Amino acid sequence: MSRIAIPALSSATGATAEVYDQIRKIAGGKVPNLFAALGHLAPRQLAAVLNAEGAVAAGTLSKHDLEIIKLAASAQTGCDYCVAAHSLLGKLAGLPADALRAIRAGQPSGDAKHDALAHFVRQIVRTSGTLSQDEFDTIRAAGYTDVQLAEISLVIALVFFTNTFNRINDTDVDFPAVQ
Repeated sequence: MSRIAIPALSSATGATAEVYDQIRKIAGGKVPNLFAALGHLAPRQLAAVLNAEGAVAAGTLSKHDLEIIKLAASAQTGCDYCVAAHSLLGKLAGLPADALRAIRAGQPSGDAKHDALAHFVRQIVRTSGTLSQDEFDTIRAAGYTDVQLAEISLVIALVFFTNTFNRINDTDVDFPAVQ
């Protein structure tokens, strides 16, 4: 059970109701528990996160890349909520089930570029962003550009925010369980 009680979504007003409406438009009419909690507590901050997510989605990284980043970072931090969410969203983006399992386990998936990205993300999370020249050279050799490195950094920051809040709140997972 989540630590922070959230009133019924139908009782939301003002900025909270507005951000819930925004989420429903992008999430098939639903408001995931994470967004319900953040919308109730900090609707303007959640709106800022959603705007940043929109900027990332309009960037140069593929949907596969975005979900790999989010899943690898979430698995590394141990956020069960985000691991479940990004396992489903990764599947919906077209990532194979075996690749998603490999990413969660920190194992190679067989796709060299995606494996380099997942490894890079885990390294960033493990070391709080401290990289060796070899790590930098490896991600560049995998084909990621300077612009994409900036985008990767933002995606990691966004997922770290949600990972951290979910760990604080112990947010009830409302996505399919991950085996």
